Amino acid sequence: MRVLVVEDEEDLVEALRFGLARAGYAVDAAYDVAQATEKLYAASYDLMVLDLNLPDGDGMDFCRAIREGALNGEAGPDLRILMLTARDRLADRVRGLDEGADDYLVKPFAFPELLARVRALLRRDSGGGSAVWTYGELRLDTSRHEAFRADRRLRLTPKEFGVLRYLMSRPGEVVSTEELLEHVWDEHADPFTNTVRVTVGTLRRKLSGDDEEPLIETLVRRGYRLREAAR
Repeated sequence: MRVLVVEDEEDLVEALRFGLARAGYAVDAAYDVAQATEKLYAASYDLMVLDLNLPDGDGMDFCRAIREGALNGEAGPDLRILMLTARDRLADRVRGLDEGADDYLVKPFAFPELLARVRALLRRDSGGGSAVWTYGELRLDTSRHEAFRADRRLRLTPKEFGVLRYLMSRPGEVVSTEELLEHVWDEHADPFTNTVRVTVGTLRRKLSGDDEEPLIETLVRRGYRLREAAR
């Protein structure tokens, strides 16, 4: 899943980028409202972590503009928004949620809590109520960052984990190479490389042992589809 961090403290941005990337998310950063607006129009993000005290505007107003459709980025008004701010008054928390934030976290914060809130918000898109996703023989624990096929643990890289997580959020659907690049890789990915094809190829091999049915289907010129093993 792809996350946009909108925050003007460079050290915090780098800490968030590093921690979220280790958890398998593709992370881009913007340091003010203008940069965030530009990035929202350039890519379809699954979630935005939004500071409120930005150099060129207030995060509350920015959030409201997104929700009211005044700012129609690629993700549209349904973009998940987690406000991350030092404003800790009850009135601020209430206003943030009323302006359209899906969640509100006060600084200073514990990074494991932020990760848990990110997972909870992204589960809404997948229709799941648990940190553990299942599809046929596949089981994905988004909290512990573990994946299994039946009882066999899968040793996945963060990027392979991200691809599997995205495919499991679209079970049975055809997902294009462009969509995977948009949601699993960050803005620095080269769209003209074979990185998606190579990553899907290694993931396919890890999902299927010597005598197991392949679970990722390639549809020529269309993309990839995750399917259940025949029973």
